Amino acid sequence: MKFYGRQAEIQQIQTITKQSKDNGKMTVITGRRRVGKTLLSLEASHTEKVLYLFIAKKTEALICQECIEVIQNNFDTPVIGDITRFRDVFKLLMELAKTQHFVLIIDEFQEFLRINPAVYSELQNLWDQYKRQSKVHLMFIGSIYSLMVKIFQNNKEPLFGRADRIIYLKPFQPETIRQIQQDEGHYTVENFFFAYLFTGGIPRYLEILIDNECFERETIIDFILSKNSPFLSEGRHLLIEEFGKDYGTYFSILELIATGKTGRGEIESILGINTGGYLQRLSETYDVIEIHRPINAKPNGKLQKYLIKDNFLNFWFRFIYRHTSAIEADNFTYVKRILERDLSSFSGLILERLFQSLLANTGDYNMIGNYWERGNQNEIDIVAVNDWDKSVLVAEVKLNASRIRMGKLKEKTAKLKQHYPKHNFQYRALSLENLDDTPPLLPQ
Repeated sequence: MKFYGRQAEIQQIQTITKQSKDNGKMTVITGRRRVGKTLLSLEASHTEKVLYLFIAKKTEALICQECIEVIQNNFDTPVIGDITRFRDVFKLLMELAKTQHFVLIIDEFQEFLRINPAVYSELQNLWDQYKRQSKVHLMFIGSIYSLMVKIFQNNKEPLFGRADRIIYLKPFQPETIRQIQQDEGHYTVENFFFAYLFTGGIPRYLEILIDNECFERETIIDFILSKNSPFLSEGRHLLIEEFGKDYGTYFSILELIATGKTGRGEIESILGINTGGYLQRLSETYDVIEIHRPINAKPNGKLQKYLIKDNFLNFWFRFIYRHTSAIEADNFTYVKRILERDLSSFSGLILERLFQSLLANTGDYNMIGNYWERGNQNEIDIVAVNDWDKSVLVAEVKLNASRIRMGKLKEKTAKLKQHYPKHNFQYRALSLENLDDTPPLLPQ
């Protein structure tokens, strides 16, 4: 699959690379695994001299040995004696950067927390010494979100405040998914939606599906739910290292959220434990869930739900992790039956999310969300507010447009209108066919 999107990030990186020809600059790129961080760094630097170092799960001495080989393959510089400390590798590179400009990419930088945490203070000291006289764009990449935040954004850590730019790379926007499918010659609104549902716009997942010619819902499901599918263990690979020894409790909470148990009380009644700390860390430390409140609700209001942010993880916990026993027994037929039974209800939330993203990209609204009242009464799928021209778009979202009742939707807005007495309310029924609306999502 060719390189798509990321134009804003590429421009930012290339601007900093240009600035680094005068003195050293530092960029941090983080985001979940498979989102394309390494590819972005290389694509943005393809016209520059690049030195790429990968920090594997090895001893510091072996990492240094690999790094020296890479340096000698790229620079005509003698290395005297054995180098077994990464600080000495970094110092060598800073000396080289005094006389020549290059981009230095250090990938999976968070691994030093396990290998030798002293590396961070050692590099901070060397960076402070060499930054003004070096000509290097130093890029640190890391996939464990909580650790990268700790390293670069915790004011008690040595590298705090050193980065010139921190880029949190997100999945592809829906329009990029649409473009990919159009380029592959397999675009339909249904294919577009289910690619978004199953992958959430993660580039590597889209690439795997394309390589295996999986574009329709049925072929995607058959591939994901098949023996040796790379998706079956993906949730564990993504999160166990992030969560550590308590991953079992976190996984149980995420499974419940994915199956619709979105309130803290519901979760605690099933698990029989206090989940406050776990939910807070899932939201603030690990960035896996988000706290969802009705639009215009007070920030600390008790009317709230917890939702998994990542579409793929939402699907994985709902249909794969929840049915681990069947999958380990290769009973994929059973899991597919469950999926077919529940896919319609599961798809509703994802279709809401997709339309909200498309509405946000129009730039017409300053606030977009959902609405509900106590006891989950008067639920409204989408409320989009434009305070500039005093309008509110209210929408009901269904896969099948025939199931939408506009009269009922208007009745649900009685209390909502009290929050916006001077706004003009507009109503929409949104279904799969509206994903192709041009111009997008205009009120009827």
